[in-house]
Amino acid sequence: MDCPNLEFEYGDADSYGAELSELYSYTEEPEFSLNRKCFQEDFQTQVKGGRWSELDTSRQKAYVMRLLDGLEVVDRNRRLRVARAILYLAQGVFGECETEAEVLYWARYNNFLLYQMGTFTAFLEMLNMEMANSQACSSALRKPAISLADSTALRVLLSVMYLMVETIRAEKETDLPEWRTSRETFRTELSSPVHSEEPFALLLFTMVTKFCSGHAPHFPMKKVLLLLWKVLVFTLGGFEALQAMKVRKREELGLPPLPEDSIQVMRSMRAASPPAYTIELVEQQQQKRGHRSRRPLMKQDSLDIYNERDPFKSDELGADEEEADEIDGGIEGELDMLERDAVVQPVSVPRPPVERVSFPKGLPWAPKVRQKDIEHFLESSRNKFIGFTLGQDTDTLVGLPRPIHESVKTLKQHKYISLSDVQIKNEEELEKCPLSLGEEDVQETPCEILYRAMLYNLPQYMIALLKILLAAAPTSKAKTDSINILADVLPEEMPITVLQSMKLGIDVNRHKEIIVKSISALLLLLLKHFKLNHIYQFEYVSQHLVFANCIPLILKFFNQNIMSYITAKNSISVLDYPSCTVHELPELNAESLETGDNNQFCWRNLFSCINLLRILNKLTKWKHSRTMMLVVFKSAPILKRALKVKQAMMQLYVLKLLKIQTKYLGRQWRKSNMKTMSAIYQKVRHRMNDDWAYGNDIDARPWDFQAEECTLRANIEAFNSRRYDKPQDSEFAPVDNCLQSVLGQRLELPEDFHYSYEIWLEREVFSQPIRWEELLRYQ
Repeated sequence: MDCPNLEFEYGDADSYGAELSELYSYTEEPEFSLNRKCFQEDFQTQVKGGRWSELDTSRQKAYVMRLLDGLEVVDRNRRLRVARAILYLAQGVFGECETEAEVLYWARYNNFLLYQMGTFTAFLEMLNMEMANSQACSSALRKPAISLADSTALRVLLSVMYLMVETIRAEKETDLPEWRTSRETFRTELSSPVHSEEPFALLLFTMVTKFCSGHAPHFPMKKVLLLLWKVLVFTLGGFEALQAMKVRKREELGLPPLPEDSIQVMRSMRAASPPAYTIELVEQQQQKRGHRSRRPLMKQDSLDIYNERDPFKSDELGADEEEADEIDGGIEGELDMLERDAVVQPVSVPRPPVERVSFPKGLPWAPKVRQKDIEHFLESSRNKFIGFTLGQDTDTLVGLPRPIHESVKTLKQHKYISLSDVQIKNEEELEKCPLSLGEEDVQETPCEILYRAMLYNLPQYMIALLKILLAAAPTSKAKTDSINILADVLPEEMPITVLQSMKLGIDVNRHKEIIVKSISALLLLLLKHFKLNHIYQFEYVSQHLVFANCIPLILKFFNQNIMSYITAKNSISVLDYPSCTVHELPELNAESLETGDNNQFCWRNLFSCINLLRILNKLTKWKHSRTMMLVVFKSAPILKRALKVKQAMMQLYVLKLLKIQTKYLGRQWRKSNMKTMSAIYQKVRHRMNDDWAYGNDIDARPWDFQAEECTLRANIEAFNSRRYDKPQDSEFAPVDNCLQSVLGQRLELPEDFHYSYEIWLEREVFSQPIRWEELLRYQ
């Protein structure tokens, strides 16, 4: 199956309408009219015959205040009806709208109004009450099958909160000044522990762990995860905000600016044609045997394998080289399908260069060199020419030949000092001289507050997220011990007709896809923000993900027909919000369900795949032990299959993962995958002196792998205890050396100590031999 180039733009999230529609499952569709009914019954008692859109702002505010008062009543059912009325407002009073754009306009207006009236705080209190509702938990635990009805109240509360976060988060040029102020206030409120002792994201993490432990199987996990992801995007910042923060942080530390903006470079990249597979190669060889007699001899340009194709070369030469290189080397990445399939003419016809497509010359990335690379290079050069080394000295070049001087100069020109290098160096100094350097000045950023709050339960949070990801992965088999993530999609009465079964099947698959999307996005966001905040925070999260088998889990996810996953049509466009609220629903039949939408690919699935590949890259970069895990789990054929997706960004992250393990895959693999090797040369950043394509890496000693992880773990623990454990009786605290005052202190002894005093004396004092000579010698 040949894949066309996918016109996909990667970002923090999909369009506003698409993100809102994914909040609701198709099984929840009847609840739209229920929300409308709850609102209209209450609204007509206040404004007879009126419409919400006709009221002025002051009357709208007065009505919202009245609804919020209704949340204070004791009767749970009445509270739920009021919450549904508020949800109808947040959904954009669709009963008064004619078009989808109108619904989204009123949804935006109403959500800002609801926030300004204090709705979010009121709903947060109700969410805490529902989480603590032991009756709902115990009834859900007793049921053999949990359905949509078990999570009704939680779904209404989480929907309102999600709509508010997603709406206020999205910036528009037409926003009113008070809306901009509200956005900043809301961001601060969500990221800082204002009322409680923890940020809002931590409450949602607690819901995730509670669900995975089996204590609350009725929690609507999809809504919780979507809300958690959007809260993190809103409070910490998206990918563009991250890039800006990185630039600012480098300026503050006096580091040179970044060589390029990675987001922009990837947007301008073009996808490469996927490498051929065994069956295709056999067919091509058979075709070539037929063509060989007619082919004129041509001199091959030896640099063509590495350089992008010269647009000014004649057509026959280009086409011939393409044929010759299809098996053993050349990359077709920058060629059009039309150009590749052009018929070769026996006579060369010169064409004006304007007609040819011109491609950018050179490589997309500036090369980078680490300090460690320069040290390794000088160490090997000194051993070779002088016979001894000078440790970490990279300035003394005495006795080395001229070409080595030139090499060191080139390496230093491209030397890149990362923020992580600076942070590790600072950490080493703080560990070495804690007294002279004093207390570290830690900025109270939203990221720092979140890490501090997550720290002690972080392993449980990571395990819980990966458990849900495993249950939602399309490749995972249903097991008796796996968690049930379908509690908020299964209806009370199971389908009886084929059509209902088909609809539920689509709904369940869509539900799983949305869960994968939210988990992959929030994990990537956490890793990137923690890495920017402090490298050891990132390493702590990474290590727990690795210990929880994240690497084989992601590889298992990709061990499927990835093309069919990316082009899956698990959606029924007529049932999507806001379309289903303003249009009459047509009669659904099997054909309309099978057709799905007419998009070339599914945005959320491609987004999930790229996020999971980025997470895998983050976990394995510069970690030999984890790279060996990729080799052991036979990831190369799985990743190579993923190259079939013609999307530049996804291909780049697959090629990065193949690059780091190439040296361990053996000569035969490299020989039969020259096309992939060429793609790596062309698309991935070059590290000078990096012998990624050969197996002579001095770092690749398998017996060091265990030690590498243990050293890293020790450094992380030292960082966490230094920065976050503040013991009262520190070893650096002043000590009272006066015997009288020490003996005169009153000690609080436990009550039962008086009864067992004589036994304690016998055990701890009289029965212990005292070696007086040693005691006196030490004094």
